[in-house]
Amino acid sequence: MDDRWLSLKEIAEYLGARRETIYKWIDAKGMPGHRIGHNWKFKKDEVDLWVKSGKAAE
Repeated sequence: MDDRWLSLKEIAEYLGARRETIYKWIDAKGMPGHRIGHNWKFKKDEVDLWVKSGKAAE
């Protein structure tokens, strides 16, 4: 099941970033994430596209 939703911890590990950095990227750089209740969930392919688009570096 490669298309599953990733948690904040999992996406942080995948990107090699701290959880606090992920929160900053969501707020300041438009990182694609979806708030489900009190939790953030991410699609790996959406995050990969965001990084490749250069928006992560802006």
